[in-house]
Amino acid sequence: MKSKNSQVSSARNVAVTAVIAALYVVATIALPFASYGPIQLRFSEAFNHLAVFNKRYILAITLGVFIANIWSPYGIVDMIVGTLQTFLMLSISYVLAKRVKSIIARLAISTVVDSLMMWIIAAELYYMAKVPFWATYAWTALGEFAALIIGAIIVYIISRTVNLEK
Repeated sequence: MKSKNSQVSSARNVAVTAVIAALYVVATIALPFASYGPIQLRFSEAFNHLAVFNKRYILAITLGVFIANIWSPYGIVDMIVGTLQTFLMLSISYVLAKRVKSIIARLAISTVVDSLMMWIIAAELYYMAKVPFWATYAWTALGEFAALIIGAIIVYIISRTVNLEK
């Protein structure tokens, strides 16, 4: 039988996962013109920085991407490719930042990894929307970078008062 503390901890993890996933979805679908397509500035990607603090955020954000991509004009393909890309890039960011103490360095790792990983989305759009790969990669990576810079500032400020590792 689970102890009361482990039940509370488990319930807290489920709640935090659900809240982060829901926030990601709302932030994405609130601005659909900026969230899907070859030129995008998906502000919800700012949540990606949470993955360098605790691996539970990888699941939360990945779930949020899957749900948000239900509204994507690229349908099931975006639900699958976007979700797998998110899981992969967040996992890489987590592993690379796991032993890094500096919050700024962790956020920088997340920003660089996530921006570079947009090649997967560019490839998806190349096949689905018939857009040029390199131009699409440049625009999606630039949009990702911009969202992550804004997100890094916000997450850094939050991390000064909230322990995001818990």
